[in-house]
Amino acid sequence: MNLVFEYPWYFSLFCLLAGFVYAFLLYRKDSKFNDSSVWLVRGMAALRFLAVTILSFLLLSPLLKTVNRQVEKPIIIIAQDNSQSLIINKDSAFYKLEYKQRLSKLIDDLKGKYNVVSYSFADKVKGLNDPASLSFNDKQTDISLLFDEIDTRYGNRNVGAVIVATDGLYNKGANPVYSAADLKIPLYTIALGDTTIKKDLILSRVDHNRIAYLGNQFPLEILVNAKQLKGKTSTLSISKGNANLFSQIININSETFTLTVPALLEAKEVGLQHYKVRVSALDDEVSKLNNVQDIFVDVLDARQRILILADAPHPDVAAIKDALQENQNYEVESYSIDQFDKSVKKYNLVILHQLPSPRTTAAKVLSELNSSDVPVWSFSGAKALLKRDLTLGSVSPKTNECEPVIDENFPLFTISDELRKAMKDFPAVTCPFGSYQTDNSSNVLLYQRIGIVDTKTPLMLFNNTGDSKVAVFTGEGIWKWRLQDFAANGNHDLFNELISKTVQYLSVKVDKSFFRVIGKNNFMENEAIEMEAEVYNQSYELINEPEVSVVIKNAADKKFQFTFGKTSNAYRLNAGMLPVGEYKYDAKVKVGEKIYEQHGEFSVSALQVEFTNTTADHQMLYALAQKHDGEMVYPADMTKLSDKLNAREDIKSVSYSEKKLRDMINLQWIFFVILALISAEWFMRKRNGAY
Repeated sequence: MNLVFEYPWYFSLFCLLAGFVYAFLLYRKDSKFNDSSVWLVRGMAALRFLAVTILSFLLLSPLLKTVNRQVEKPIIIIAQDNSQSLIINKDSAFYKLEYKQRLSKLIDDLKGKYNVVSYSFADKVKGLNDPASLSFNDKQTDISLLFDEIDTRYGNRNVGAVIVATDGLYNKGANPVYSAADLKIPLYTIALGDTTIKKDLILSRVDHNRIAYLGNQFPLEILVNAKQLKGKTSTLSISKGNANLFSQIININSETFTLTVPALLEAKEVGLQHYKVRVSALDDEVSKLNNVQDIFVDVLDARQRILILADAPHPDVAAIKDALQENQNYEVESYSIDQFDKSVKKYNLVILHQLPSPRTTAAKVLSELNSSDVPVWSFSGAKALLKRDLTLGSVSPKTNECEPVIDENFPLFTISDELRKAMKDFPAVTCPFGSYQTDNSSNVLLYQRIGIVDTKTPLMLFNNTGDSKVAVFTGEGIWKWRLQDFAANGNHDLFNELISKTVQYLSVKVDKSFFRVIGKNNFMENEAIEMEAEVYNQSYELINEPEVSVVIKNAADKKFQFTFGKTSNAYRLNAGMLPVGEYKYDAKVKVGEKIYEQHGEFSVSALQVEFTNTTADHQMLYALAQKHDGEMVYPADMTKLSDKLNAREDIKSVSYSEKKLRDMINLQWIFFVILALISAEWFMRKRNGAY
């Protein structure tokens, strides 16, 4: 500690002089103290001298310089694998008991000379306070995440060495050899697990779609591995409940056996479906936990119900119906108007052909359509009375032969370049003659070409009527386009594209519900169940004042109640991790006097990647240690690591020096010294009758 001056040091002499002169002039001829002791007067003068000197000295802005020295011991980082793969083999009792004691002894031996920091790792890196708390039940192993954590936390610290205890098996993240490339620290590895290849039949992977549609088939691809089981036979099966849906005999013909089995299942029920994939267990397998996998598929009923109503039989109706029926997601019904006696509200789309017409007004159907939000595609043609979103300015019995011309700026959906090119060769259709009047909000896909003249008269247009979508095709004879497509290409793909994209646009409805719950339909067992919710007022503005609650039920009807947390304008829920199984939820919110509810379901799938490989990878651990100037040891020798680290000359304590400069005028103790000097002088003056 020393003083630093902004002015020359000899300026402090003037501070002493100022204090002396002030005290001398104050007490030299003060008559109030004539009867007082000389030493009392001199004492008061000395107090005044010190106070004035210190105050004057502070005016020179002196700085107090301090240097603090700290010695930091080397940091030894011990990271222990806490994944399930360590206890699959028969020596699991060793890791649950004796190994934990050896790890504790190693930590205690190193603590005397080093700062020891312990971690456990698997799919996450966590602090490890006591090795006895190790459970070896984590579902995935990401060794690269450990090295990222070390680099982030200890990049500029005095780290002497890193000790990683693992079996070398990882199933998440990057290769540890490459992810540790930037680690400039000696690295030691403790080789756990067993490198002996044991008998094992493994259901390694089941690839499948998370979503399927009712009535469709969905594929599965199953990967089966076998080790040291040549000549054995097993059975691969897929079941749902008590029903066996697929089975295949597997003949294992090599000691290292791999087989990919494709399978097709049919989605017969709506909702979350649980399937079990299994390979029958064989004798002497090291683990039978890897012989079974549960998969969950969400089956949706996405079929669109489409109604075709016609004034009379027509080849256009047959062409449209054939195009729609090639898509399994469409359920098509067609009727003549005089045969139809159902409600149109149960359909997703209604196609009207030549309706209304001079023969029939179809008043009942049109009235029901106008009062509902069911989308309509109207084929008006020459015989129809155009009154829906398109009118003729003048009525004429004449017709025009019109070819289609695509509007390049059509915004509602896209069509392929092949269809655009093919339309140039599509034959003409028959359209009513007259002046067409459309709404300004209409979007035209096709215009009419009459002869060689491209007009702005619409051939096919789209509009919105209230909450429903409307399309109008002003001609008849679209069946010719289907024949032309087949004549040119040998199939009806381009014609089907035009029909299906139009139907898809019209039939898709905008979600205008006031309460929505958003979340995945499948979680892994090490994932937290997270959902989001949105609540809207009558103006469709997001709000989050009311409370949103949800009840989650498992297959045994056990209930878990939660309340969504509020975000800036919505809601979020983290329900934590749930056991493997199927769950349903009922969410509820009260807005004013109205109660809105949403129901759904999700699944939690088992994560079994730790069981797919039971042979430890000590070669990788050896390479990792050699690359970073360390050494690989086995559990029997792990207590010798302290001697190996003590023998290294590059692991040393580091001394840090910290310099600080502070203005003395900011030191509190200076203030109290001055206050004490002035107070003592004031007390002595008052005690002797002065003021």
